[in-house]
Amino acid sequence: QLLEAKASLSLAQTQHALQLQQAKAQMNNMVPKKQFEQLQTSLREEQRRAQQLQENLHWQTEQARRQLVRTQEEHERLLQAAVDQAEGLERDLRSAEAVLADRAAHLKDTQAQLSRNKLLIEDLCKENREFAMALQAAELKQKSTEEKNQVLEEQALALKQLIGKITPASLS
Repeated sequence: QLLEAKASLSLAQTQHALQLQQAKAQMNNMVPKKQFEQLQTSLREEQRRAQQLQENLHWQTEQARRQLVRTQEEHERLLQAAVDQAEGLERDLRSAEAVLADRAAHLKDTQAQLSRNKLLIEDLCKENREFAMALQAAELKQKSTEEKNQVLEEQALALKQLIGKITPASLS
């Protein structure tokens, strides 16, 4: 629109210059008054149109400048928003990396503890087996001892009975 307005203004100015030259040439050739007045009216009309085109061009230029300023401000605002968002994402990423590093360290500690616990459990199982074997051996020994006690008790009872029989006979 700006280029069209400039082109129209240039065309009007060219036409105006041509008409002015024609008017001068006609005046030199003694243009009749009526024709001179028509040319003068035409000249004023062209000057008025040229003035309107110039004002229109100025208005369009101002509008384009304002639109450019608004567009530039919007782009700057969008750019700042994108920068702010990128900085926020970068902070979030660093925070997430720190959390992940902390969790990884915690998991390594937990894994080391689990390995130690596994070794302890294996040691306890081994000790448990040894205790179970010792308990079984003790139970067998106890059973054997109980059986021997039973035999000894039976022998002691039999011996008491024998002594009970022998003692009255030897006293008499």
